[in-house]
Amino acid sequence: MKKVVTLGEIMLRLSAPNYQKIVQTQSFDAVYGGGEANVAISLAKFGLDSSFVTKVPDNAVGTSAIQQLNRFGVKTDHVIRGGERLGIYFFEKGFSIRASKVYYDRSYSSFAMSKREEYDFDAIFAGADWFHISGITPALSEELFFLTKKALAAAKEKGITTSCDLNYRSALWSFADARKKMTDLIKDVDVCIGIEPLQLLDSNGQDIKEQLPETPDLDDYKKIMLVMQRQFGTKYIAMTKRTHLSVNRNRLQALLFDGHEIYQSSDVEVDIIDRVGTGDAFSAGMIYSLINQFEPQTAVEFALGCFALKHTIEGDANLVPISDVEKFMQRSFAIDR
Repeated sequence: MKKVVTLGEIMLRLSAPNYQKIVQTQSFDAVYGGGEANVAISLAKFGLDSSFVTKVPDNAVGTSAIQQLNRFGVKTDHVIRGGERLGIYFFEKGFSIRASKVYYDRSYSSFAMSKREEYDFDAIFAGADWFHISGITPALSEELFFLTKKALAAAKEKGITTSCDLNYRSALWSFADARKKMTDLIKDVDVCIGIEPLQLLDSNGQDIKEQLPETPDLDDYKKIMLVMQRQFGTKYIAMTKRTHLSVNRNRLQALLFDGHEIYQSSDVEVDIIDRVGTGDAFSAGMIYSLINQFEPQTAVEFALGCFALKHTIEGDANLVPISDVEKFMQRSFAIDR
């Protein structure tokens, strides 16, 4: 069984129910979530040996977060206990023409205050085939930027395939800082998910992504991805495309570049129950596809299926099994009896 390790922060998500605004609700629905934790849960559901690494407080809330991961089959042997608190985020679900909103309360969390020396990557990466991170962790602090850098370098030194969902969050750091630091990190990444925020300068010192037309075509994306491959040595580059028909209905598509050709998935329109974690579902689908050596077109269709189906699942994590993704790929929507 292939082993995948993810590193990041798990948080308590508090959502206003029934599309209420936070200022009007009298209660919150509570679940746990976070980018890399969501990926770990998806991969465990797919039958991989999935391990999540983080730091949580040594109290009932930290224990509850760990138990949630274990419930879905994620291993937590290398979760560190300590610090003051679990990070929290508040979620206000939009509807129709009113956009969703996220409010973070994660400063000084156990993970945000953790140190590089607390993580033993020889033990963490024992037997691992794949290591996944996102652009969220290095955004949390200078220390966690260096932790991410150390982890990627250690994984590469051990011959482990690495992936990164660039996952820019404007609430966490500036675009300029994100470009500088993610460009530094990406040299140790084999599979890159997304194209921003990376710095790809032309001979005039302008970023070539900023020269893309308003509606880029496949050739436009391929040119960008070829530059990324040459500059960083990235083996695979994947990304999603989203058209907003309304807050509750989107058209989705995905792309995968294998270093030679660019592959485009079919497109699908989805009605949205919960959009949070959909990018993490795509990352998990891409990791599962590539670790099992799917043909590129099959890989991008499988990842699209994970991406699309998560929109129909309440909560942070994608809880669908492989059989549901395969049914989606066949566009089979009959009742499963």
